[in-house]
Amino acid sequence: MLRKTVALLSCLCSLSLSAAPVVLHNIHGYGFDEQRQLVKFQTLVFDNETGQVLARGDSTLRQQYAQATQWDGQGKTVLPGLIDGHGHVLGLGDYLNQADLRGISSEKQSAASVAAFAQSNPKQQWVMGRGWNQVLWDSKAFPSKTSLDEMVADRPVFLVRVDAHAAWVNSKALALAGITKDTIDPPGGEIIRDANGEPTGVLIDNAMGLVQSKIPAPTNEDKQAALDKAFAHLLALGITSVHDAGVSSELAALYQQLQQQQQLGVRIYPMLSAKDPQLADWFKKGIVNDSTDWLDIRSVKIYGDGALGSRGAALLSDYSDRAGQQGLLVTQPDALTEIMRLTIGAGFQANVHAIGDRANRLALDRFEQLSPLADLAKARHRIEHAQIVSPKDIPRFKALHVLPAMQAVHATSDMNMAGDRLGVARLRGAYAWRTFIDQGSIIVGGSDFPVELANPFHGLHASVTRQDQHNQPEGGWMPEQRLTLVEALRSFTVDAAYGAFQEDKMGHLQPGSWADFILVDRDIFNVPATELWQTTTLETWIHGKQRYKK
Repeated sequence: MLRKTVALLSCLCSLSLSAAPVVLHNIHGYGFDEQRQLVKFQTLVFDNETGQVLARGDSTLRQQYAQATQWDGQGKTVLPGLIDGHGHVLGLGDYLNQADLRGISSEKQSAASVAAFAQSNPKQQWVMGRGWNQVLWDSKAFPSKTSLDEMVADRPVFLVRVDAHAAWVNSKALALAGITKDTIDPPGGEIIRDANGEPTGVLIDNAMGLVQSKIPAPTNEDKQAALDKAFAHLLALGITSVHDAGVSSELAALYQQLQQQQQLGVRIYPMLSAKDPQLADWFKKGIVNDSTDWLDIRSVKIYGDGALGSRGAALLSDYSDRAGQQGLLVTQPDALTEIMRLTIGAGFQANVHAIGDRANRLALDRFEQLSPLADLAKARHRIEHAQIVSPKDIPRFKALHVLPAMQAVHATSDMNMAGDRLGVARLRGAYAWRTFIDQGSIIVGGSDFPVELANPFHGLHASVTRQDQHNQPEGGWMPEQRLTLVEALRSFTVDAAYGAFQEDKMGHLQPGSWADFILVDRDIFNVPATELWQTTTLETWIHGKQRYKK
């Protein structure tokens, strides 16, 4: 399957203009300068062989390259290749091969959709799916194994919630995992139970592993097929690089193999999973610094807490809609200290998943305790999501040189339940993009696909409008936290590159940078902000080669 994708990419690359250099003119080009300020240009010159930008400027620049291949952009808009600063590539590929429950409005309809998928895929030993969200249902209640049992009883069913921090399973899956009334909740996890103490079929965070461990491991061929789908999907969306959050040693090794064979579909900045048993071996080998920036390995994804929708985000005080519950620490405090200490000591970037205000504070405390300030300034450690932060902790991000890696679409997805979970007071430090920008923090933008859709223009739209795609709520949700379009585009280009130590070569289209760029169907700086999410990618170029054409 992967070879088919490589063949397809080779065909697409053959559409590239073969001579070097290439002059792309008659365009509305946008990039950034050394100070991260927006720059407009009408002509872009790049070398098709080295994959680097040679020059950019106005229409007269063509005359300096009279012997080069000339390509008329026909007035189209050119942007730097978009970088997703937090996604899950293999998870996206798997998602594209599973039952899609995103946006379904009831438990009954979701179960029926799973049944239809199971009937269409009779050879699958496990029925897998993703995307359910009880917050969108009238009941607002977690689903039950009963509704799945009525639809699919002969095979185990495992359905991941939209945020990937909860699973909905049938009785067959519970039986295979040996989960009964007497099963003890694992640390950092919860088995949801009914009034009689019986498992209902919903597993939160670390409890998911009780069933996941029974699912047959995918083969390398399965992984390659999933990556094949994911690469093609990302290229069609204008994404040229992904910070892949939480990869196993096996996946990292597969990425290395594909990079050596020049078969990576997009640039990958993998964060090694802190849960990987071979992490110490990676620390011994040290940072992998790829001179072509196709695969730089120098970071670790560390797991702090769960997610807000499943009430797994670790809070400093009780959830407003469930007294006595303060969320879950997926990694206990002492263990969090140790893995952060090992990561920082090995010279790797520590990227801590923290959604709740307690998890964010725990991570900030440890950055402060474990590393001198001078070292923190160089290390570019990150907090992934930085979703709900105590207002007194927000300035600590800047003081400690910790980067918030935030996903704008989470705010517009969560706005229908965040107030219920947190109450009014805690919202002051939630999804606080403007507050971070105004204090001088650099935001690494992303989507967290497949938790959210991978389309980066959805993120740009959410950043600028704080609205959903129906222009709701009127005026935007917590509109004081909106970004300008320039700030939002930075977060998906040069600022995301900064979060991977790649800002010298990516995200801005300055001379000397990689020729990673996209052509889109509209000038995003000259359309209503409400239409940004509708932007379509026409062509995607990486390293001076065309990788996708609509």
